[in-house]
Amino acid sequence: MVPASIADVAPWRDWCSAAEGALRFLAEHVGWDLWLVTQVVDGRQVILLADPPGAVRPGTSLPWEESFCRQMIECEAPRLATVTAAVPAYASRSTGPVRDIAAYVGVPLVRADGSLFGTLCGLAFRAKPRSAARDLSVVETSARMLSTLMAAGMAPPPVPADPRRRTP
Repeated sequence: MVPASIADVAPWRDWCSAAEGALRFLAEHVGWDLWLVTQVVDGRQVILLADPPGAVRPGTSLPWEESFCRQMIECEAPRLATVTAAVPAYASRSTGPVRDIAAYVGVPLVRADGSLFGTLCGLAFRAKPRSAARDLSVVETSARMLSTLMAAGMAPPPVPADPRRRTP
């Protein structure tokens, strides 16, 4: 049993708990409207976790080709855009489920072998001040921690089914 005096800094029990903790931390200390942990699977970006909880259902996905995160991964756009309309690669994605995103921050999540797992990203529905760029290192450190936990053997949750798809 962990004494109450140190329970708030005890290790997370699994990768999912650590990811949820990272999302809560980012929401509380960095702000933004929505924080996501995603995984890229079969040409789709699948949401594994979201903060605030319930804002987006786990399993919701969009084509990787339409994703802001793909633009970031392929170095077509920066990891942080305080005004997405000012970044051509993000501005061109102004339709569909990403149409209301006014500011974006995203960092890759990387497996032990160096391959892309997914992303840790934050979204805002209003543009952010340029000073928001100072928080990029906090998001990068959170993503690196999650990548390190995967490399150390903690497994991410299984990919949830897309809630929009009905199974017979």
